[in-house]
Amino acid sequence: MAHDDSAPAPAPGARRSVELDGVEAMRLLGSVSLGRIVFTRQALPAVRPVNHVLVDGDIVIRTHEGAALTSRARQADGAGVVVAYEADVIDPDTHLGWSVVVTGYARLVTDPRELARYETLLRPWLDRTMEHAVRIHPDLVTGIALVADEG
Repeated sequence: MAHDDSAPAPAPGARRSVELDGVEAMRLLGSVSLGRIVFTRQALPAVRPVNHVLVDGDIVIRTHEGAALTSRARQADGAGVVVAYEADVIDPDTHLGWSVVVTGYARLVTDPRELARYETLLRPWLDRTMEHAVRIHPDLVTGIALVADEG
C-alpha cells in the first residue's frame, strides 16, 4: 500500500497522554478486532498481526499448525507461555486515540467444544485452515488515551 507524502498532513494540535484503568482498557480492546501478538521465538521477540475476540475476559486468537505461536504454546508447561498483546486506534491526522497492552499467559486450547465455539466466533483473515486456538489470560493490562490538550 503506497502512502502519498507529497501533500503535507495538517499539524496535529497539542495532546497529552492519559492512563486508562484496566476495565476501560479491556473495553477498548474488545471494540476492535485487530491486534499484535508478541512472543519469543528463538530467544528473540516476534510480533504478528492477528484478529481476536474477547471471551470471558480472555483474548482468543486462532492459529495454524505451522505457526510459531502454536509451537511455543504447545511446548509451554501448564502455566502457558508469556506473551504480550497490543491493539490500538490512533487517528493518522490528529494523532488522537488509544493503545492497550495486555501481558499474560497464552495456552493452546485443547477442549474440542471450546475450539468449536471459537471457530464460530472468530473468522481468520487468512485463506487457510486454522485448526488451533490460543487463549490469553490477561495478568497485566495497561493502556493510554491520547487526548487533545485543552489547556
